[in-house]
Amino acid sequence: MGLFRKEKKLDQDSMKEGVGLITLTSPTSVIAEQFRTIRTNIQFSSIDQKLRSIVFTSPGPSQGKSTISANVAVTWADQGVNVLLVDADMRRPAIHQTFQVPNKKGLTSLLTEDEFDFNTTIQKTPVEHLFVLPCGVVPPNPSELLNTKKMDKLIVELTKHFDLVIFDAPPVISVTDAQILASKVDGTILVAPQGIADKRSVAKSKELLEVVHARILGTIMNRVKPENTGGYYGGYYGGYYGGYYGAEESKK
Repeated sequence: MGLFRKEKKLDQDSMKEGVGLITLTSPTSVIAEQFRTIRTNIQFSSIDQKLRSIVFTSPGPSQGKSTISANVAVTWADQGVNVLLVDADMRRPAIHQTFQVPNKKGLTSLLTEDEFDFNTTIQKTPVEHLFVLPCGVVPPNPSELLNTKKMDKLIVELTKHFDLVIFDAPPVISVTDAQILASKVDGTILVAPQGIADKRSVAKSKELLEVVHARILGTIMNRVKPENTGGYYGGYYGGYYGGYYGAEESKK
């Protein structure tokens, strides 16, 4: 028996068309408000240490971490925070499609060229205060590129230029990329969809992150069914983003 309840084909739509930005297209909606709640909960999960870099990952592919990281980035930028969203999923990049920016140069370029050229790699978005760093050319060795001193230096430089750097990383169980990144940043968020990622896969993800001493800020449960949320909000949040669980709560 695998770690996932349902074996589904990989969702290729996000790679072709990007993910939905409801916080941009419908900012007054109940779902957009839920993203703002998630942002606030993440902020309060690290009162003693200011978060400058965060990784979003999930147990497996096509589980919503790109949608959540992009929408949470929008809500942070709406606060006047200068945010950089980095497409660190160099195996299935999608951010350039989401924000309709060039993908000729990006993270891969910064990690393989001699000097950091932010002018040709970091792109503006329609959202004020939000910038994106696309993947660029898909490399044959993503984990090797991420596990370098140059990546360490890049994170330092990016956090000098931006108030917050958000990394959209690959699934933690599938490849080692997320573990590598999680070991280098201030905090990690795990996205787990109800009915797809079961307790075993979430527990395995947590174990893999703890091996590299990642600071797990919490877990976001998405695609929650209305009948499992109850009440007024359940009917709206159902099928989208059901809740945020801090690191202490997730242990229960």
